[in-house]
Amino acid sequence: MIVVFLVYALIILFIFNSLTQKFCTKLEMNSEKQASVFRVINIMILILLVSSYLRVLNAMS
Repeated sequence: MIVVFLVYALIILFIFNSLTQKFCTKLEMNSEKQASVFRVINIMILILLVSSYLRVLNAMS
């Protein structure tokens, strides 16, 4: 179960990071702004992934 969720989480992070990269390129952001955008988006996605994993664990028990 945990291996499947880790693979799922890595795929989700890769997709969101590639979308964020396209967004930053389209807006022509400087590198400091890009770093802060990536940090915020990655933290939010990690929070969502952890909370969904905990919800799945609670539903299974």
